[in-house]
Amino acid sequence: MLAGAGAAALYAGAAGAALEWNFQTPATRTAAEVNDLHLLMMAIIFVIFVGVFGVMFYSIYAHRKSVGHKAEQFHENTTVEVIWTVIPFLILIAMAWPATRALLNIRDTAHPDITIKATGYQWKWGYDYLQGDGQGISFYSSLSTPRAQIEGAEPKGPNYLLEVDNPVVVPVGKKVRVLTTANDVIHAWYVPSLAVKQDAIPGFVRETAFRAEKEGTFRGQCAELCGKDHGFMPIVVEVVSEEKYAAWVAEQKKKMAAAADDPNKQWSLPELVARGEKVFAANCVACHQANGKGVPGAFPALAGSAFVNGPHDALLKLLLEGRKGTAMASFKQLTDTELAAVADYIRNSWGNANPEPVLPAQVKAAR
Repeated sequence: MLAGAGAAALYAGAAGAALEWNFQTPATRTAAEVNDLHLLMMAIIFVIFVGVFGVMFYSIYAHRKSVGHKAEQFHENTTVEVIWTVIPFLILIAMAWPATRALLNIRDTAHPDITIKATGYQWKWGYDYLQGDGQGISFYSSLSTPRAQIEGAEPKGPNYLLEVDNPVVVPVGKKVRVLTTANDVIHAWYVPSLAVKQDAIPGFVRETAFRAEKEGTFRGQCAELCGKDHGFMPIVVEVVSEEKYAAWVAEQKKKMAAAADDPNKQWSLPELVARGEKVFAANCVACHQANGKGVPGAFPALAGSAFVNGPHDALLKLLLEGRKGTAMASFKQLTDTELAAVADYIRNSWGNANPEPVLPAQVKAAR
């Protein structure tokens, strides 16, 4: 019954799920099944609510003292006890059967067409395509909502806090397994329309899977309270045709090849500073601000900082290891060149001046 209703809801557009107070419109059969399961549970709850409170209010009204009713004196009615034991048991069975089936479908990760590892960082996602046509593709996905909207200087866009610079792209109709883990604290990979929600725990690899039945853009968020910018850690999955997916894979591989750093390149300080400005904008600006002044009482200023302008060894250690008990997370996931570049950028911006560059080789030695 649920499978048929789920397919009907999915292919008819699931009009009920489109209401703002209901679930998102399902994009997978599993999501449609979860939506049907929710409606079934609510129907059972409603019937129980009406039955229990109906009997209670009828009893209060029809057997009130003012009409001369006298309470019956009885004890240990075996028939009543059997009824109120058997009926709840049957209700629980009726609820547990479809719930178990839905849970097993959600946990079915066997025989995937594509495997993607999703790594949670404070506060963005890293994706590695491990299996399928896109094998070898890796990128980071960060919030792309402009700071002006977040700070209220501009009107909020239609996808406020639910838009990223690099979405996950998968082909329609293919089974996608998602392996989740984390670099720092517990995160959660959650996309309601796909019926996927899996914790990402440091030191562990968890898995979930989905098979999108229609093309479109589906949005979610980290569902664990992972720190200051927890609300700024969205997830966007674009489901496209196989032809568009093949084109995307080819484009990503070209970008990766073009962006790969030559290990033998001799970097100059201006080149590193220019590269570091982009790395800073993608990873550091939310806390330390574009002017390097930070947020008083919360995030230290980098401009004029004795620590920043001191020995670079301490700065590299902070970038690689983070600082426990603070919002300063480790950025060891960045490449040696990116870490060297951002170190040089903050040591040579906002009035800071350190002409001796931090080189990628020094970052490699510090790891």
